[in-house]
Amino acid sequence: MKLDDIKKLHQKKYRQTFGHYLVEGEHLVLELQKAAGTQPALKSSELYVTAAYAHWQSPFTTHLIGERQMARLADTQTPQGILAIVPIRVPIIAPEVAPMTQSQKQPAIDTQRGPEKAIYLHEVQDPGNLGTILRTLAWFGGFRCLLSPGSVDPYNPKVVRASMGAIFHVPLETEVELISLGQRFQRLACLDLNGRSLTEPGFADHDCYLFGNEARGIPAQALDALNATAYTINGKGQIESLNLASAVNICSWELMRS
Repeated sequence: MKLDDIKKLHQKKYRQTFGHYLVEGEHLVLELQKAAGTQPALKSSELYVTAAYAHWQSPFTTHLIGERQMARLADTQTPQGILAIVPIRVPIIAPEVAPMTQSQKQPAIDTQRGPEKAIYLHEVQDPGNLGTILRTLAWFGGFRCLLSPGSVDPYNPKVVRASMGAIFHVPLETEVELISLGQRFQRLACLDLNGRSLTEPGFADHDCYLFGNEARGIPAQALDALNATAYTINGKGQIESLNLASAVNICSWELMRS
């Protein structure tokens, strides 16, 4: 890829056009290299380094560039001198989260920790929130992340940095319509102040967990149409809501220990 094209990857439309995104800094490149060991699709990533990183050991095709060129390509103000362009993985719809027919009464079982759970984020806007959520899902494992239309691009450089490499490990699907969830999943759950307690045994029995926009949540009519079971995170404070990432963190922990 030409350097001018790499610089364009700062914009979503060009990430979609070229099918690649940027990963910047030592930590993220190391995580990328680890992930490439088990994910063949990542092995076509390419590395760009300045002279300070000419010694870097990598399985990727490596290009040596000048510091001025690196400054042009990097998203950060003070680049470390190492970045990679990474192919966007084509989402694979796993059998346990694909639309179910009448003959498929039970989802496929993951031998690691039961059926895979889906976390659906409706119009999430904050890159830091999404990056933090991806870190949580990668830490616990057994989750995939579904993003509605109108959500922040998960390959936005700010999301990638906030994920701290988790973006390489969590199956991601974008542009997933809210209305499609009813056909795809048998059991849906959401959060509501008046819902059942999160600690009830039934909380872990759902296939997909819905979380709304940071300010607006999820439209009530849509939740009614989907017949989503409402749960609440019990608290003793006086504020009305939790940060979105915090809510996903708590729910993921509860599902992990169930």
